[in-house]
Amino acid sequence: MEQEKLFGQNWEKLFKPGAIAAIVIVALIPIQIFIFAAYPPPDNPAGFFELFSKNWFLGLLSLDLLYIINNTVIIVLYLALFAALKNTSFIGMLTALAFGLIGITSYYSSAVAFEMLSVGKQYNQAVTVEMKQQLMAVGYAMLATYKGTSFDVYYVLNAITLLIISVIMFRSSVFTRPTAVWGIISGIFMIIPSTAGKIGLVFSLISLIPWIVFSIMVAKKLFWLHRASIKAF
Repeated sequence: MEQEKLFGQNWEKLFKPGAIAAIVIVALIPIQIFIFAAYPPPDNPAGFFELFSKNWFLGLLSLDLLYIINNTVIIVLYLALFAALKNTSFIGMLTALAFGLIGITSYYSSAVAFEMLSVGKQYNQAVTVEMKQQLMAVGYAMLATYKGTSFDVYYVLNAITLLIISVIMFRSSVFTRPTAVWGIISGIFMIIPSTAGKIGLVFSLISLIPWIVFSIMVAKKLFWLHRASIKAF
């Protein structure tokens, strides 16, 4: 009966995809750091337009192409954590899942990689100064969106999501207390968006360390839950 309560309704099918998602998220982090360290992104539209004309793929990477992939994968992780913790606090996990999904949706509305690629092509093909000025203005508007309200909403809501999940983990017999602690530490540092000047950038980088540890521990437990669910049936 307890096994049915924990693993019923096909929720167990989310454990393995969730574990894989956590591993993918961890694997993407050093790649993202390397790209931004080796190829610092431009800070203005003209720089992006020039970058796109030389290497369109690097241009997309500089505008968070991997981050778009990361935030798509994290949806799977959130669903797996909901499956694992829903019996501990259904309302709490439902709230966390809602915040997380709303946050990720907000992030998608702030992503401008492919829009900037398109405008960059138009800019490089423009034949008049007036057309170039108009397209440059569009570029500035998109960069403002890229670092604007939607991104900040995404960042804060996902920090809250992580904090809620971590607190629920303390009450759960599924995840260990150290896992919850690492999640809370990461969530605290994520409260300040990375766009909030130097302190935001520093906090975002610091948050990656506990986030990596948390994700690895979660992945191990989700793999264990997957194996346990197979044995249960």
